[in-house]
Amino acid sequence: MRHLARLPRGLVMAAATLSSLVSCSSESGPRDAEREDTAEESTSAFIGAEDAASLEAKLDARVRDLLARMTLDEKIGQMTQAERTSFNATNPTTDIRDYGIGSILSGGGSTPEGNTPEAWRKMVDEFQKLALSSRLGIPLLYGADAVHGHGNVYGATVFPHNLGLGASRNANLVRWIGRATAEEVSATGVHWTFSPCLCVVQDERWGRSYESFGEEPEIATSLSAIIDGYQGLPGRPGSILAAAKHYVGDGGTKFGTSTTENYLIDQGDTQVSEAELRARHLPPFKAAVARGVSTVMASFSSWNGTKMHAQKYLLTDVLKKELGFKGFIVSDWHAIEQIPGDYPYQVRTSINAGIDMVMVPFDYKPFITTLKAEVQAGNVAQSRIDDAVSRILREKFRFGLFEHPYSSDRYADSFGSKAHRALARKAVQESLVLLKNEGRVLPLASHGTRILVAGTNADDLGNQAGGWTITWQGMSGHHTMGTTILEGIRQTAGKRSTVDYVKTPTAEQSSGYDVGIVVVGETPYAEGPGDRADLPLRAEDQAAIDNVCGATKCVVVVVSGRPLILTDRVNTMNALVAAWLPGTEGQGVADVLFGRRNFVGKLPITWPKSISQLPSHKDDPGYDPLFPYGFGLKY
Repeated sequence: MRHLARLPRGLVMAAATLSSLVSCSSESGPRDAEREDTAEESTSAFIGAEDAASLEAKLDARVRDLLARMTLDEKIGQMTQAERTSFNATNPTTDIRDYGIGSILSGGGSTPEGNTPEAWRKMVDEFQKLALSSRLGIPLLYGADAVHGHGNVYGATVFPHNLGLGASRNANLVRWIGRATAEEVSATGVHWTFSPCLCVVQDERWGRSYESFGEEPEIATSLSAIIDGYQGLPGRPGSILAAAKHYVGDGGTKFGTSTTENYLIDQGDTQVSEAELRARHLPPFKAAVARGVSTVMASFSSWNGTKMHAQKYLLTDVLKKELGFKGFIVSDWHAIEQIPGDYPYQVRTSINAGIDMVMVPFDYKPFITTLKAEVQAGNVAQSRIDDAVSRILREKFRFGLFEHPYSSDRYADSFGSKAHRALARKAVQESLVLLKNEGRVLPLASHGTRILVAGTNADDLGNQAGGWTITWQGMSGHHTMGTTILEGIRQTAGKRSTVDYVKTPTAEQSSGYDVGIVVVGETPYAEGPGDRADLPLRAEDQAAIDNVCGATKCVVVVVSGRPLILTDRVNTMNALVAAWLPGTEGQGVADVLFGRRNFVGKLPITWPKSISQLPSHKDDPGYDPLFPYGFGLKY
């Protein structure tokens, strides 16, 4: 530990334990002063250039030695990633050994029976045992979408989604979130999270808007600090591989350009010049590479009509050569199959473009057979295969998979711990944005106050957590552990106060109170199914606002993955708060409503007056939103 002072901030905390984070509750917390982040710190600058060079040389030597002993079949196996459920009676688990599969993943909602950390560790270890029984005993990497905490797993700490973290602008806080998530991921035996999403959203009709840190590249560039938390000191306990995604430009896809009927924006086409792509969408990935990110996931989307998985210039020339990315590029779910042409063309085009590991969830055998045939036919060079496999092996060596292939219960007590929930509560506090506070209705008095709570999102943990929670699309209801906003309000209001809850009260039911808190917003979604042509409030939420705000002073809290169109009702509200998707710790919302903490959040995205203003950007001529980018009030 005596050398920790020489390491970057993110690596110092990664070498520490999060047990001290109980102090992150509403009563106290870690220092927030270090909100700025240059993203230019490199580990070698702190551990010494000679030490870094020595480590690199040792890694390279180990990779060369193993690569020289591998057959073509074994190399292609390392380039293959399959979904856990693809191993069944037709495709037995022994295929992991026989084909030398390099990686397995859990898609959103794909969990072992019981969905406990213990069940996850047992499952991953069983897969790992088969991988180690292969001729060369190369361990596999297990990946999961731990995108706002390890949300697939029941009882995990679920943090605010990225758009809320973008409102905080707090890189130091986000580092701690990365570290906490890494500990909980490690507690389940998983090695790799497909996070962070570094997209720069330009149109909130996009269903992945909440996965973005905001509409300006500087936010995602700064908050790429989460990579420091995830990866920590590679090879040390509690450090996992990160994946910067989706490279590059997925946040800029144009509305209505997708050829897939079910998607309006998702997986669509980013129609911008190279100068615009580099200025707006590339900087966060440049920062991720500077941080030593281990993997990059290519985007489903296209750039000016060409699928990203076929973009050799961007994948190889820019990312690997120009930016100096040393890790490996992984494809997205079945994504190479979106390249026009037959399957052999899709395989050779994606590999030649620079994809190193291919996510073929349920079709690993056809992929392996096809790629081998393409190499033997001379359509894919052996040198390209060797480069891809070298990159994959390098990260496996770097993160200590060969020395410690099996899971450990070292962080079992950290999973969903009090300390992690305190950190998530703090993140909620800092993510809230105060948009209106007429007559200083906020902060609320906590003594002798008659409070009516209403709205569809006041007492729904699933709606708070959004997509990528327990299931891919998420779901309404109480499906994991946590505190709803209503529960937080009840815990915070004083004993002399009364708190009544009516989801959609009538005008008569809304009278007789000192204040009403109406919690409205969206139900869960993810990716394409979340694409919308319009972003209105639901009818029952509109009725709740009308009735409560028409009868008493009212505070409207919007729980959503993006701004919603509420211009026609904003004048009826005394106060308006954007809570984004706060995750499992709804107490953090109550802390700020009752003045235990002040608002610090600023809008990470423009809040439009109408859908006709989209896409809307702060530098647009005639920019006239309901609330501009960067807006946020305090008490």
